[in-house]
Amino acid sequence: MSFHLSLNTGTTRDITLCDAVGVTAEAGLEYIGVWRNRVAEAGLENAAKMIADAGLKVSSLCRGGFLTAGDEAGQKAALEDNRAAIVEAATLGTRELIMVVGGLPAAAHVLGGRGDHNDKDIVGARARVADRLAELVPFAREHNVRLVLEALHPMYVADRAVLSTLKQALDLAAPHPADTVGVVVDTFHVFWDPELEEQIARAGREGRLASYQVCDFNLPIASDALLSRGMMGDGIIDFASISSWVAAAGYTGPVEVEIFNQEVFDQDPTLTVKTMKERWEDLVLPALEGRG
Repeated sequence: MSFHLSLNTGTTRDITLCDAVGVTAEAGLEYIGVWRNRVAEAGLENAAKMIADAGLKVSSLCRGGFLTAGDEAGQKAALEDNRAAIVEAATLGTRELIMVVGGLPAAAHVLGGRGDHNDKDIVGARARVADRLAELVPFAREHNVRLVLEALHPMYVADRAVLSTLKQALDLAAPHPADTVGVVVDTFHVFWDPELEEQIARAGREGRLASYQVCDFNLPIASDALLSRGMMGDGIIDFASISSWVAAAGYTGPVEVEIFNQEVFDQDPTLTVKTMKERWEDLVLPALEGRG
């Protein structure tokens, strides 16, 4: 069994896609996970060619989602944006479109969006995610793209994702074909979940385990909680256990390192990838291969 490491370009947030592709290829990696803003800067067709010419494959595209708008205009805009993201994923040659489903309309302004400041109905927001997902599934199937639901840590439930557990994500995916709606296990977001081993096994049985993303959970929490991710080994996550569960569930795809951390952003990206490879080989890969 051979597992492949992938650089998620969120880890090298402040460099261009061209530079990230160069660093990834020079490090001998075969995969890169890309963010839509960097693809847009490079131009979609140019980005696809650049990645292919470097001998790389795209492990995932980040991100679609933000499906919780309560008004008709917001819902229409979300569908249009996600259909565009599906086309982008297909053009880049990846089946996996990571979906951050969105938070409460009352908190939309935190991320620069617009929403009803009085709409704090989390049950209704989750229902709208289900409704929008059902509308997107046929389009995703037409383009051979899988919508990959991401459960986020509960501290992001208000502004980013009303899905906080892998079970919630799997329940939302359940009505749809497994090759069109899957889930991602991101260690930062789900390490705390007492049902994690059970739900990872369920994801494997259902054929929905579409992506595995790793980074650590650093303490103390950064003033911007989004930037509390760390390099594997710098925080409190047990990568050996989670990685063994992922492998036991049958996952064999690329493993992305996705870190949002100001110190990591500020350092030489070559050093970031070098450290990433070392920590992967020490802390993650042995458990995936049954050696840890």
